[in-house]
Amino acid sequence: MSRASPASLFAPPFQVDEPERQTLPFVYNTGHSGAVYPASFVAASRLDAVALRRSEDAFVDRLYAPVVGLGAPLMRAAFPRAYLDVNREPYELDPRMFEGRLPPFVNVRSMRVAGGLGTVPRVVADGQEIYRGRLPVEEALARIEELYKPYHRTLKELVARTARTFGHAVLIDCHSMPSTSLSRDEGQAVDVVLGDRFGTACAPDLIDCAEAAFRAHGLRVVRNKPYAGGFVTEHYGEPAQGRHALQIEVNRALYMDERKLLPRPGFEALSRVLTAVAETLGHAALDLGPRRIAAE
Repeated sequence: MSRASPASLFAPPFQVDEPERQTLPFVYNTGHSGAVYPASFVAASRLDAVALRRSEDAFVDRLYAPVVGLGAPLMRAAFPRAYLDVNREPYELDPRMFEGRLPPFVNVRSMRVAGGLGTVPRVVADGQEIYRGRLPVEEALARIEELYKPYHRTLKELVARTARTFGHAVLIDCHSMPSTSLSRDEGQAVDVVLGDRFGTACAPDLIDCAEAAFRAHGLRVVRNKPYAGGFVTEHYGEPAQGRHALQIEVNRALYMDERKLLPRPGFEALSRVLTAVAETLGHAALDLGPRRIAAE
């Protein structure tokens, strides 16, 4: 692995697409859509460039690009999820991956670390090992300092700015999911999974509105199963403070060839649906404000 600064491998590591004027109390985030794979990263991997992309929410930033025209900022990563995952705690690291001793504050026992999908992942989404050998501990810490922390500082400021402007804010965390993981017991595929951490991350009215909007377009929707939302949804959603977070997972088969990793004819149609849902949510969210919790 090259010892080049992680931030220097991406130009820039992430980007915020801003509307001319923010007119909606929304921030859209695509933290897993990054598709820049540095040569040094690929060389250090036992996988080829296509296999490395199995964890990527391919093209999700493009699917949601029209929300900027509606008046909401869109934040998107350039670095890939296989390199660094911003939907994790800052220090969920597997000690088996690294040469050297990890700092004592590192979370080495989370379920996500056990599954190989920590902040610096050990495997791609289908379970294949990423690296040929161990990484220096300093490499992982540099990725966190130079990529993860600046990413979240920027995302937090976007949410805080939105809350200051509108009195409340809604973060939509945008993801895609493999079609192979979505077969229901009754044999029907699922098109959309909405995650609100089982009712704790956003107002019930918001997820109700999202579900109704997707169903109105003929899509099959479930809540919180198998995806309830990760670090972003859990830590940015504070409904009592007027800050809401909702994760949206869309079935990749709706818009892309999952084997070739290419958009398919349904891409534009799905993008139009997501834009229409964003517009519906935008109107509904104008009534969301800080919700007081009654004292017991």
